[in-house]
This record gives sequence, C-alpha cells and structure tokens, in this order.
Amino acid sequence: MREVYSMPFSHEEIFSGEAGEKIPYHRMYGKQYCVPALTVYTPDELDELHTAAEAVDAIYSKVMRFIQRYMPDSFLEHPLGIHPGLIAAARMEAVTGGITRQDWIIGEAGLKCIENNTDTPTGIPESAALEHILIGRTEDHTWTAPSVHMDARIRDCFRSWLTFYAEQGLEGPVTFTSYGDHVEDRTNTAYLMERCREAGYEVLYAPLEELEIVPGEALYHQGCEIRLLYRLYPLEYLIGDRDETTDVDIGAALIELVREGQLGLMNPVQHVLMQSKGFMAALWSLYERNEQTPEYCGFTLFDEAEMEVISRYLLPTYFTAEPFEQSDVPYVAKSYWGREGRGTILLDHQAVQDQADVVDTNANKNADTATNTQAHSLSNLKRELESDITGDIPVVLNRYDDEDEEVTAYYANQPKVYQQLVPMEQAVIQTEDGEYHGYVLTGVFVIGGRFAGMLPRVGEKVTGDMAYYCAAAVREPMNDEEEKEWKS
Repeated sequence: MREVYSMPFSHEEIFSGEAGEKIPYHRMYGKQYCVPALTVYTPDELDELHTAAEAVDAIYSKVMRFIQRYMPDSFLEHPLGIHPGLIAAARMEAVTGGITRQDWIIGEAGLKCIENNTDTPTGIPESAALEHILIGRTEDHTWTAPSVHMDARIRDCFRSWLTFYAEQGLEGPVTFTSYGDHVEDRTNTAYLMERCREAGYEVLYAPLEELEIVPGEALYHQGCEIRLLYRLYPLEYLIGDRDETTDVDIGAALIELVREGQLGLMNPVQHVLMQSKGFMAALWSLYERNEQTPEYCGFTLFDEAEMEVISRYLLPTYFTAEPFEQSDVPYVAKSYWGREGRGTILLDHQAVQDQADVVDTNANKNADTATNTQAHSLSNLKRELESDITGDIPVVLNRYDDEDEEVTAYYANQPKVYQQLVPMEQAVIQTEDGEYHGYVLTGVFVIGGRFAGMLPRVGEKVTGDMAYYCAAAVREPMNDEEEKEWKS
C-alpha cells in the first residue's frame, strides 16, 4: 500500500489562490482532479527511478535510431503502425532527447516501466509548479520535491532543439500551439512557452484552429510565417487532418514542410516511432534476438548493461497474445495509439475467449510483402522480427462510460500489442466525494534525456483521464519515535 499524506486543507483552501491560477483544471469533467495530498516516496525509490528512467530513455533513443537507419518502410508502416505519410519525416534524425513521460508501476516485482509517452505528454504544470506549492504548505515535516529541477530541464531541452534547428537554417520566433479552448492543453502549452522564453527565445502563442498553411510554401499565423513550432497535438491525428472547405490535406502539407526543411517541429517527428506501442514490442523482440543483430547490422545492438536494464525494468511485450495464452500468464492488450487508458483492457486467456466484442484485423498481415529500396539488405533478423506480427490479431473492444461511440471505436479498432500484466500498488486518498481506494501509476518525466519530475495518479486498474493527481513528495525514513509522534 502506497503511503499518502493528506494535507489539513480543503480543496478550496488550496486552489483559491496561486495553485488554482497555475492549474485552472484542478477540477475536470465535473469532479475533483487534483487532491490536497502527497504521494510519499522514499529516497531510495527516487534514486532508483532517477537512474532507471534515464537508462530506459537512452535505450528508447537507441532503438529509435536503429529503426530509422536499418528497418524498411514496411516495418514502420505495419509492425509500428506509422501512417505512410509520416514515414519519411520520421526517418529524419533530429537531436535525441525531448519532452517525454514514462509510466511506472512500483510493486512486488520492483519498478516496471509499462509505456512511454514521447509525442505530446501533459501533466507538466502539475509536477513542475503544483507539487512545489503543495509541499510548501506543509509545516511539520521536511519534504523533498522530486520535480524541483523540471523548469531547468525544459529550458535546456529547448536550447538543445533550437540550436539543432539553427544549424539547419531554421531560426526566428518559436510558435506554440494547442486547441485554444482546451484549458488543460493550453495551460500545458503556455507553461512550456514561458520556459522557452526564459531560455532566451522569442515566443508566440497561436491557437491550432487559427493556423493557416499554403501547401509547398509555408505555415502561417495571422499572415506571419512560422518556422519553429511546438505543438500539443498528436501526430497520428495531424496526418489525417483535411480542410473540409478547401479539401486540402493540411496534415500532409505540414509534414511536407518538415521534410523540405522549412519547418522545425517539437517534439520532432521521429518521436512518433516511440509513441507507437508497437515500438515496445519491437524493442522486446530486439532484446530477445540481441545475439543475432551482428548478422543484420554488423554490431550487437545492446551491451550487457542495457540488457540488464531491459530485463529488470521493461516487460515482455509482443505483437500477439500467444506467448501469454500458452503460459496462462495474465496480460494487457493495448491499442497502438491509445491515450488515457482508452483501448486498453486487462486480460488472461480465458477472458479473451469470453469476450463478446471481438473483431479480427488483418492490419499486420502483409509486413513481408512490401518492396522498397532497402528490402535487398534485410537478413534473417528482419524476417524473424516480422514473423512476430503476422497473422490475425484479436482486437478486444473496450467500452468507456459516457464516451462518444465514435471515439470508443477509434481506439478499440486499432491493432494491439500484448504486455505482461503486473499488479499495481494500491492507495487510499481523501476526495470531496469521500474515501477513494485506487491504484497508483507513477509518471516520470524525462526531458532532454534527464530525469525531470514525477506525476503520480490514483485511479482504476487501467489509469484513465478520471484518475486523481496526488503530488509526489520524498520523505526521509523516520525512527519509531518520530513515526509515533507524526501519527498522533
């Protein structure tokens, strides 16, 4: 059971001032989102999360480069599920390190990273600002804020990106965009914009709906050309965008500007490779075949230390449920582009048999059939990797209460990866609706390749957008006398 420290303040007492200004979405969907409490971690847990998260980030970046350089377009399109219109831009090698958030479970099996949000992670102001405010309201004990360096990490990340783009000839103001009327997204975007300004760059905000594009020419806002763009808008959405009035493929036109070197995106397009949950299965497949990589690319992909990190902190993940069904091991089915728990369901072999809403997809059948300029160089390793994803994949439809059926279908009908299930630790928090018994998912921000902060959420066994944010705090272990006094 994860320890939670309930603060002696009501929600209104906390969020009527600065905290409410920093996090205007402290209530969402008609209920409390942020709670006046602290999720307690030990110094040892923080140290291990710090080291492990940076090591996992480095492995993700290494596998991303391997895929960019050695795997054919057919691999990106089918096993990874990358839209064909994104593939060329996803191969463009930008500086590694970006604004990412890993999701970790701390439990009986130790620390396990269950996925990585590498394209458009949110929760940034909660960790960087609200955590500090809440810890500052405590009086009786000394706490450490694990996200204390997050602002500095963000500034360094923008310096790294913008130095890289300047070398490509892309300079000028940095435009930040999100849906203007989406409070959470706009607040996250504005927070990053302010850190970029602090790093010494000119910044502007442009609502996503106000951007205009002239295909083959440039992206504009109110007549001003945009050369550098931070966008809190997923690439898998962007590439399908079309202007219903002009019939222009907006997303394709924008990605073409990136390909032609006329627009620099942040996070760069290469991050879409890691955002696909197919990437987790590809990484695990490479891990299991590490000894074969010299035959394929002339070198061993992972060294001994990296193999140990993967074995210790990542989970077996496959393109098919068969390994878990054969061993009767519980597992999770995850949609490739699932967000906020959508398209995720907890399963075992019998549960799959009992599902009424099962459809078959042939999305991954033809990974071996595409022909392209790289095909002649592929060896047995490629064939073995791709053999993992051939055949029909069961897609389990998962319903979400009070959600539009079209949205539900969008996530449910995507191809899946299958990951070993590990139990989540439980926690009890006090909410405005009373005592809530939930499960803790520990988000860990890695920004520019460095540990930056933590985002604990307490929700159901599949953490969705109705989970509660309960700020992270680190406390030194107390002796028996101190603990007795604290509890009294």
